[in-house]
Amino acid sequence: MKLQLTSAIALASAASASWTQNINYHSPSEHHPSLGISIHKVVKRNDLKSPWDPVKLNLTRGVASGDPYPNSVILWTRVGPSSDNGKSNVTVEGTAPLYSHETGEYVAASKAPVCVEYKVYKDKKLGNVVDSVKIYTSSDIDYTVKVEAKNLKPYTKYYYQFNVCNSNNKSPAGRTKTTPNADDGVTKVGIAIYSGSNYPFGFFNAYGNTVRKDSVDYVFPWIPVWDDHEVADNTYRDGMSELNNTEQSFVHNGGVAVGQHKMNAVRAYFEWIPIPQRTFSIGKLIGLVMPDTHQYDRSITDLYWNTDYIHEISNDAWDGYMSNKNRTLQHLYNNNINNNNNNIFLSGDSHASWVSDLMWLENKPYDPTTGAGSIGVEFGGSAVTSPCPYGANISLATANNYSAILQTANPELQWQGLYYRGYYEPHLSKKEMSANYFGMPTVVNRDGWEISLAKFTVKAGANKLQRPVAGGKVESGSLKGGKTVQANATADTGSGKWFVSHEKLEVL
Repeated sequence: MKLQLTSAIALASAASASWTQNINYHSPSEHHPSLGISIHKVVKRNDLKSPWDPVKLNLTRGVASGDPYPNSVILWTRVGPSSDNGKSNVTVEGTAPLYSHETGEYVAASKAPVCVEYKVYKDKKLGNVVDSVKIYTSSDIDYTVKVEAKNLKPYTKYYYQFNVCNSNNKSPAGRTKTTPNADDGVTKVGIAIYSGSNYPFGFFNAYGNTVRKDSVDYVFPWIPVWDDHEVADNTYRDGMSELNNTEQSFVHNGGVAVGQHKMNAVRAYFEWIPIPQRTFSIGKLIGLVMPDTHQYDRSITDLYWNTDYIHEISNDAWDGYMSNKNRTLQHLYNNNINNNNNNIFLSGDSHASWVSDLMWLENKPYDPTTGAGSIGVEFGGSAVTSPCPYGANISLATANNYSAILQTANPELQWQGLYYRGYYEPHLSKKEMSANYFGMPTVVNRDGWEISLAKFTVKAGANKLQRPVAGGKVESGSLKGGKTVQANATADTGSGKWFVSHEKLEVL
């Protein structure tokens, strides 16, 4: 009788859980609601009286948070069964319905729902709950959970945890932080910029270093944006490098059309990333625009959407198309956005480090020595693991030689680095912005080591790099008018100790 009563309580508790609050059932695009998962059909198929045994469920993917706002933040985890089936690796081909695995050829969709609860706490001891909701997940969305935690206070640090409903099967505790209100007078903010994460090329050591140092405000909550590789190499609206809308391409790639390939990839990204074109305000200090320039209508190559934002907040980015870049620069010049503003462009994806004054070559005057004529600055970061564009096995000396060639050929390019995999940290205040670049001595081994490569400063309203650039000295690469001095002073972010590493640098 006691067992029956416990089961009844558990069932009643699970029945109060929500399907709709799991964002991953929704469409990845508000403009294409048909791409969502039909919750009505999922509910009809699932049997709430026979849920998964909590003991057989695992939270092995950890937790993540993203897209912070003043009163909310996205929380993510995955709660899946431990059982595996080789059919899960079978490619969906031909006329198989999108997302459908209900035939014998593929893994059948599970009829057992998973009830998950999240709680948000004020303190690290997980004592004071400020928000809590129970939600369902299922095999339809790969047992992922993505929810919007609400009722939060602006610019506040929070801790959170997931657990399988009515059990002690819990995830690790996560940490996150909301943004300030748009009109709050924030005095300083630090963020970390990462790109180019490709696991076959090495360990993601860079991700852990900023966390261990606790050196920035926004690294626990992600603000991600995808590039082409989330779908395929060099993807665009109508195709990609090895697939386009032709009969030959369709047959060669197993009967998978561009549209189906893209929808499958977008759905996978949507389910697995705690996140579209969207903007963030971090008080009065930072306005951050995250434009989708790699996937949405890339063939059109139009950035007029962004000019509305540039005029107001003086911040934008381009995807490398010259006409788009020229229109952006022309808008900055024509509207005097270079005067008494702070135009900062943050970029990645090139697998190399770049620091430049921003100017319109061959259209406006510019002095590389003083920076006169610059209308902003651009910082580009290396990759977490993806290899140098000149090859994965390049040596430090060869990489520095290529950097010197690139730096000399581009008058606005003040520093260029090719060798190190790593990341950079912009720190912004009302008086200045500094950008600290870090390199990983190795990505072959898992460790928390890093080398400080260079530090750059931009004074408020200057719209150019402070001279002498980087204090006249960098660890690697090529600095215009400065020196490259290799010290190999390495910090262990785990222990806080310093040492000299890699007197004979390995070829990465």
